[in-house]
Amino acid sequence: MITLRRSEDRGHGNHGWLDSYHTFSFANYYDPAHMGFRSLRVINEDRVSPAQGFGTHPHRDMEILSYVLDGALEHRDSMGNGSVIRPGDVQRMTAGTGVTHSEFNGSRKDRVHFLQIWIVPEARGITPGYEQKNFSDADKQGRLRLIASRDGRDGSVTIHQDASVYAALLSDGEEARHVLADGRHAYVHVAKGEVKLGETVLHAGDGATVSSEKELVFTGHGKGEVLLFDLA
Repeated sequence: MITLRRSEDRGHGNHGWLDSYHTFSFANYYDPAHMGFRSLRVINEDRVSPAQGFGTHPHRDMEILSYVLDGALEHRDSMGNGSVIRPGDVQRMTAGTGVTHSEFNGSRKDRVHFLQIWIVPEARGITPGYEQKNFSDADKQGRLRLIASRDGRDGSVTIHQDASVYAALLSDGEEARHVLADGRHAYVHVAKGEVKLGETVLHAGDGATVSSEKELVFTGHGKGEVLLFDLA
């Protein structure tokens, strides 16, 4: 069963410096029908104005992935990490017993456009941790590239949950397939452009929950970028 969730049906908050769309309930957006899916708790699509950002704030007991689509995001945290996240980079922060961090757009002229993804960990009180890796466009072109997993296989970042996250860039007509093992579920999010899931065209910001399906077939419709979450 595949259930679509169109971009315009998401929660939305425009705070001037921050324009944010929420796939699932977050902050002032609350919808009891969309509290997350399996261990996937948050997909926020954020656009941050030049020279603006999120001041230092706390997190705990969450696996947080940041995935930049355009621009550059500066990161600082209480573990001593400081980095700049650019398109192709995947940042994983295990909040665990508690961390504080800030995210800032250091550009004076360009917005930064990124996805912040929260996955509920398999246990509470995990030691906080940080990881950042780059996955080139060539590595994702025409195929589903594993970018995050429980065991860090194939060079992916490691998350503390039975979940695997894939990213693909698909040009017109390019096809990528993913087999779901028995009892597994999936969430699909189109990050940019357009992608067909089966025979249905999904546009940027669209998503879909998937259960009781054996295989997912993605086809480029023009040009698109898609994330796939394979979930227990």
